[in-house]
Amino acid sequence: MMKSSNSHLYLLSCLLMLLLLLVPSLSADPDSLQDFCVADLNASISINGFPCIPASKVNASDFFFDLSKEGVTNTSNLNSSVTPANVLAFPAVNTLGISMNRVDYGPGGLNPPHSHPRATEMGLVVEGSILVGFVTTSNVYYSKVLTPGEVFVIPRGLVHFQKNVGNGKGIVFTSFNSQMPGVVISSTTLFGSQPPMPNEVLTQAFQVDDAVVNSIKSKFGS
Repeated sequence: MMKSSNSHLYLLSCLLMLLLLLVPSLSADPDSLQDFCVADLNASISINGFPCIPASKVNASDFFFDLSKEGVTNTSNLNSSVTPANVLAFPAVNTLGISMNRVDYGPGGLNPPHSHPRATEMGLVVEGSILVGFVTTSNVYYSKVLTPGEVFVIPRGLVHFQKNVGNGKGIVFTSFNSQMPGVVISSTTLFGSQPPMPNEVLTQAFQVDDAVVNSIKSKFGS
């Protein structure tokens, strides 16, 4: 009887291992079931993505996107600019589980602390000296100043930032394992949400008074 029970446990363990191997663990988005699915951004219905435009209406130009243009960095106090190549800007990446950004920095420019809830990020520094940092769920801070040719990786969902610490401009190209990685900017999320997050929550969380919270909220239009 004991031998039969052990055999059943062994078979169940093998079955569980097989099921785990079948789980698509390497991509953030579901696997595509066709060669391509250029997104119909005007469709009224979307289920965790966008429906495809008819293949007969797809053109060669749909599969190419220009990230050569420098972004304007002097329009905000952050002195940085993000040019996305996600599904909203580049519909051909729909269902392919991949996207990119170009990030331009003026001197001292900052890509502020933020997270991507749906993707891991990898970045290549093309120009400048870029301080890259992130914080783990154990509250451990990792950082390094990178120069052209060096790359970094940010695990999915972790708060991170990049700052140009060089004297000139900076350029970073980033890639994501999602067509729409999403972005949660810590400062604007907490202090610029609509409707506003209650002051009593923020004052208790940050251990400051109403005046401080109201002052910060005023900078984010909340």
